[in-house]
Amino acid sequence: MNKADLVEVVARSAGITKSASEKAVDGAIDAIKGALKRGQSVTLVGFGTFRVGRRQARAGRDPRTGAEIRIQAAKVPKFSAGKALKDAVN
Repeated sequence: MNKADLVEVVARSAGITKSASEKAVDGAIDAIKGALKRGQSVTLVGFGTFRVGRRQARAGRDPRTGAEIRIQAAKVPKFSAGKALKDAVN
């Protein structure tokens, strides 16, 4: 499923236009991105939790030359599925 498919499903289930559905989906995604950017976590009960994790600096290799390179530390988005989502998948 891609974003267009998601917009269509939301429009059908909510009984709204695709344009309104796209604005709602974009708004939800922007809200999640904004919260993560501020270092907050976003919990959707029954679905899961989005949070920011830390990746330590580490050594790596350039695949073209084989030379060792330094990979900087970074903040990365993480998602943990909730119990209801896990149960729905299994």
